[in-house]
Amino acid sequence: MKSLLNRPKGHRSTGRLTLHDVARAAGVSPSTVSRALRGERAVDPELVARVLAVSDQLGYVPDPAARALASKRSDHVTILIPLLSNTLFVDLLEAAQRTLRAAGYQTLMGVTHYNASEEEQLLREQLHHRPAGMLITGLDHSPATQKLMARSEVPCVHLMDLPEQADHEAYCVGFRQTDAGERMTQYLLSRQKKRIVFAAAQLDPRVMQRLLGWRKALKAANLYDPSLEWLNPSASSLALGGLMFEQIMKQSPAVDAIFFCNDDLAQGALMAAMRLGVSVPQEVAIAGFNDLTGSDQMWPPLTTVRTPRAQVGEAAANMLLQLIQGHKPERHQLDLGFEIIARQSA
Repeated sequence: MKSLLNRPKGHRSTGRLTLHDVARAAGVSPSTVSRALRGERAVDPELVARVLAVSDQLGYVPDPAARALASKRSDHVTILIPLLSNTLFVDLLEAAQRTLRAAGYQTLMGVTHYNASEEEQLLREQLHHRPAGMLITGLDHSPATQKLMARSEVPCVHLMDLPEQADHEAYCVGFRQTDAGERMTQYLLSRQKKRIVFAAAQLDPRVMQRLLGWRKALKAANLYDPSLEWLNPSASSLALGGLMFEQIMKQSPAVDAIFFCNDDLAQGALMAAMRLGVSVPQEVAIAGFNDLTGSDQMWPPLTTVRTPRAQVGEAAANMLLQLIQGHKPERHQLDLGFEIIARQSA
């Protein structure tokens, strides 16, 4: 390591250690150091241990921007999700990160808060870091964001949504939200429910697709009534679910089922029903969406739509890795489906 003091080839004029310095001290090639530090599984564990020990001893800190410029390839992937407070996206994010990390990629996450302008700004910032690929929630983006994605030529996979058009060119992994909304409504109809409310908050594109499915099922049964739509643009929460339940139960004529657009609203409704002495499902059935943590522990346990968010994260990451490596996936659209979970609430 004494040679490091003599500023060997590859050592920056700033005095900052480089990957070449680590490689020379560890007695391996710079490419081996790079792969070892990225966590690629193909590198021999003994070499990884040696590289990590030398890096730690020298105090080497990788410079992602410099590495991307030098190699014309970065080792990180951008992921944009709407919220971190929603278990749905946490499950998706963890699965995607786990898959990407096993392939030697790090993730740079951005939270859009369902705001088109914020999503556009986050994407601009992320593209400055030259990501190897992008995972972006949904297909509904502003024209400016769509233009950014197209001009960047960075491989991109969309999460959770699938386009209506079979010939859509975007790479997507998810399920059909409209079909899921229709299927849950059909299930409630099969339980002899006729006045079925659709209660929703947040009102993002996926929620509105579930609304379309609900409408489709009720229109087919000749039971559609616009007054049964309860749409609130506020952020979804247990408290809002309880409030909406109280409001809906005052509706005349009375309803016999409420299909909430997600589980946190439905969970709040179940707690409100218990507080108000409303019998579920005898007086009114309650159903949710996503099968979030705790839904099976409610009283009564919540009937809901189970969505494959972890599988979406893993499959989308694998699809993106194919694109990054220059391979064309077999399909542009991967439909992972959903499942109606019938419990005692409906």
